Amino acid sequence: MPSRSGSFAGGTGTAPGRSGTLRNLVRQEMVARQLAEQLTGRIAQRVLDIGCGQGTQALRLARAGHYVTGIDSDPAALGAAQETLAEEPDAVRERVQLLIGDGHQCGRWFGARSFDVVLCHGVLMYLPDPDPMIASLARLLAPGGLLSLVVRNRDALALRPAAAGDWRAALEAFESDRYYNRLGLAARADRIGDLAVTLSEVSVPLRHWYGVRVLTESTPDDAPPVDGRQLAQLLEAEERAGRTDPYRQVAALLHVVGMK
Repeated sequence: MPSRSGSFAGGTGTAPGRSGTLRNLVRQEMVARQLAEQLTGRIAQRVLDIGCGQGTQALRLARAGHYVTGIDSDPAALGAAQETLAEEPDAVRERVQLLIGDGHQCGRWFGARSFDVVLCHGVLMYLPDPDPMIASLARLLAPGGLLSLVVRNRDALALRPAAAGDWRAALEAFESDRYYNRLGLAARADRIGDLAVTLSEVSVPLRHWYGVRVLTESTPDDAPPVDGRQLAQLLEAEERAGRTDPYRQVAALLHVVGMK
């Protein structure tokens, strides 16, 4: 059984200054809105959040009345989640627990059909092959359950180096699914068509997909905060772009939802 760090709920919210960079704020807000749409009409769902980090989505879902199990291997991130937990009402804290570990261990910790919703956001990009992890998570879903994946979009890999004037890297991006993220870590990207095939093979066919960070991907990490009406307009523009072709096709990230 994994190590347990009590009940937790974490998250940075969407207020400027609490979500780090504008790019991260946009990512978290877009994914949260998209999840809310997919969860419409679903009450008190059992949610597993793989790679929950500081618990941004876990906290939102707990506030909405769902029961969330968050898993992450980074003690620092989970410590930040614990700090946010202290600010929440008891009812929210009691609906979320923290397990220290990673997604590879879930098959041993949880039985089949243990969850109504499984989130795996920002994890598959660090695996050489996403298919085994997707199959393992699909097994944990109850009938009618939702699998939510956030991955790097392979069809947009050339855009970031091009925006920086690195034309060699832009050309290489057309030929490979490998890249280095802003932290300098080696990672991998996926195409929506390939993910749709994998989801079909594990009996969790694609239900819907969105683009995430279509318009703000090239925003510098040190960009000044955006607040008030301007922020609201920015988020509305990002939300529309993430739902609309051809914009969503070149989003930095894909939010892919399958249903068992």
